[in-house]
Amino acid sequence: MRQRLSSEPDRYRGRRRVPTPPRSRYAAVVTTAFVGAGIVALGANAFPDAKSVSPSVLDELRQASITSQDAAARADTAERASRDSRADLKAAAEQEVWRLPLAGYDFQYPYGMLWGKLHTGVDLVAPEGTPYVAIHDGTVTKAGWFGGYGYAVIVQHADGSEAIYGHSSSVTVKEGQQVKAGDQLGLVGNTGHAYGSHLHLEVHVNGQPLDPVPWLKDRGVDIQLQIEAIYSEVAAS
Repeated sequence: MRQRLSSEPDRYRGRRRVPTPPRSRYAAVVTTAFVGAGIVALGANAFPDAKSVSPSVLDELRQASITSQDAAARADTAERASRDSRADLKAAAEQEVWRLPLAGYDFQYPYGMLWGKLHTGVDLVAPEGTPYVAIHDGTVTKAGWFGGYGYAVIVQHADGSEAIYGHSSSVTVKEGQQVKAGDQLGLVGNTGHAYGSHLHLEVHVNGQPLDPVPWLKDRGVDIQLQIEAIYSEVAAS
């Protein structure tokens, strides 16, 4: 072997021999390549061509898809129907709300004969200017001067019955206006054929007046119970 003289240029200085990878690495690379190719080939063969599938199988798949879509549509329809039903029940419950026209009053004259003639309503005494409200939902058919009733409001309910609120000092609604139970209609007064500040309340069914006390009681509003509560508060004070 020839020895390199110290005077010869160092031709190999700074160079390094690239190590030869072990055979095991080549084997791993080759094996991975073959396995990957096999998976691709298997994936391509895993899904058969639609032409090779039996027509009956395709028909079953189509029927299953249609059935699934129909079930989803029926579920959506049922959900909408359920929401509509809940909304209808809520609206019906709201329509069934009845209430007293005043929070506090003195029940003075009932329905019946008074001074030789029929008193067609009840008189609820309260200070002039006290707000009164609708006993039920309805449409205002009269709002203004109404002969012996003075300034009055008439509200027609969905069942055809009417409530007349008479002797107001002023009214706060207009004809044609839709009102809900509890909406303010006017202020207690002493107008028309009146003897003092009070609210005259009438209820008409089929155009005929009837006693508001039992009629309202059938709808969950007890005027006499309200009076007893007021008297109890006064007695306790």
